Amino acid sequence: MKAADAIIDILKREGVEVLFGYPRNALLEAAAAADVRTIIPRQERIGLHMADAYSRLTKGEKLGVFTCQHGPGAEVAYAGVAQAYGESVPILFLPGGYATPIAHVGRNFNSVRNMAQITKSAEPLNFPGHVNAVMRRAFTALRNGRGGPALVELPFDVLEQEGAEVDYKPVLRTKFAPDPAQVARAAELLCAAKRPVLYAGQGIHWASAYAELAELAELLAIPVCTSLPGKSSFDETHPLSLGSGGAAMPYQVRYFLEESDLILGAGCSFTSTAFGIRMPTGKTVIHSTLDPVEINRAVDTEVALIGDAKLTLRALIEACKAIVGGTPRDASVVTAEIKKVSDDWFAKWLPKLTSDQEPITPYRVLWDLQHTVDVANTIITHDAGSPRDQLSPFWKTRAPHTFLGWGKTTQLGYGLGLALGAKLACPDKLCINVWGDAAIGFTGMDFETAVRERLPIMSILLNNSSMAMELNVMPTATEKYRSTDIGGNYADFAKALGGHGERVSKVADIVPAIKRGITATQAGKPVLLEFMTSQEQDFSRYP
Repeated sequence: MKAADAIIDILKREGVEVLFGYPRNALLEAAAAADVRTIIPRQERIGLHMADAYSRLTKGEKLGVFTCQHGPGAEVAYAGVAQAYGESVPILFLPGGYATPIAHVGRNFNSVRNMAQITKSAEPLNFPGHVNAVMRRAFTALRNGRGGPALVELPFDVLEQEGAEVDYKPVLRTKFAPDPAQVARAAELLCAAKRPVLYAGQGIHWASAYAELAELAELLAIPVCTSLPGKSSFDETHPLSLGSGGAAMPYQVRYFLEESDLILGAGCSFTSTAFGIRMPTGKTVIHSTLDPVEINRAVDTEVALIGDAKLTLRALIEACKAIVGGTPRDASVVTAEIKKVSDDWFAKWLPKLTSDQEPITPYRVLWDLQHTVDVANTIITHDAGSPRDQLSPFWKTRAPHTFLGWGKTTQLGYGLGLALGAKLACPDKLCINVWGDAAIGFTGMDFETAVRERLPIMSILLNNSSMAMELNVMPTATEKYRSTDIGGNYADFAKALGGHGERVSKVADIVPAIKRGITATQAGKPVLLEFMTSQEQDFSRYP
């Protein structure tokens, strides 16, 4: 058996149904021959972003797998691998490699060597007879512990060689729970705290710990906020919800963190980043995480709970019940405080969210979008910069994994690939990406991929004819050259590629356009709605 055919056999045994890739690559041909669906984007990065969302929304049960050719293909793919590594998403990356005689010759791009720092594991397949062991190690890395890409480099001469025999069964998937003594100590501190806050990360998603998160919050009447990747892990219409935090956030997130005496981080890393929540100092911190390397990295930790978020929260619930009993604490005082702080903050933003000004404020577009779609049955994601900071504080999620949040490396154009992968994983959901006219310049051609691959997503484009976030650091309007000015008619662009495109300039046309867009997606057509907006630089940010 050829090595390429053996790899596809193993992928099928591991439950892989889709292979994302960019030709020329013998693995794609082998996949097509074996009835594995192949999806070909316009560039490697988008294919990796699609695999990223596919892994997220299937909780790693059906892993996203991406392959590309050696040399320039692997070089371009680097950004997508780095993004998945930063966001802790398991993706199997199968780049081609130079033929084995020249694989390690200088100046020939070697994926194993160059991507070792942005993958959980990285090794080459040097002989067809090694395929079982090499793939077993890669899948074991993907299915256990903290998420991240695993890389197997496939020299193009090895892929075509005979000599592979498949002796393979799907790898085991393990879960582990924290030290019971640490759980008992955490429960004592948590039950004794006067103003605790529960900060939930994306580990809640990967562990499907939604019920446990809500149960613990309600048992002890604890306010809950989430990271951007953790957004939608807790119903944001719940009276105990504070919302999510990133570069922009609802004021109540900052307020309750600052006023807290204890912070329980559940399924999070507390990673220090310009686009995450800055944790206040001087608080007692209980850190529940899957990865012990994160302990004390960004915050001083009193108690560490190392393990799966679902197992950890269940153990913590039972330990807390032993202290306070099974009856939930009265939450009326804390929920009243949350409501007051939230209402005061929201009252300051409502005029902008409902503004009738023209050019349209992007906040009005996103406000009308939220009140037109079925939020609980919509998966939405954002692009970097303004779309992220204008969307995330105000979009209230109601169901798990309906918001794909991110923001560590903030690559422009990431949102489109996420929406495409989401639609593939969840075809019955309305899948939306919100981007700006800078982001579409990076990945816009892959709107054609949505058309060709029959993935009817909805793209909300906020076109302010500039890189608005850069206005305060770029030349002023009186200067001769404006490096932040950009242009284009993207609705016409979408129509030219075979999709449904509309350009909207009037407030009265926002909702009708969205409704027409929803109808078009239901008919199987990808949609791009281009809203001509003001150059908004006001964000809900708190240091």
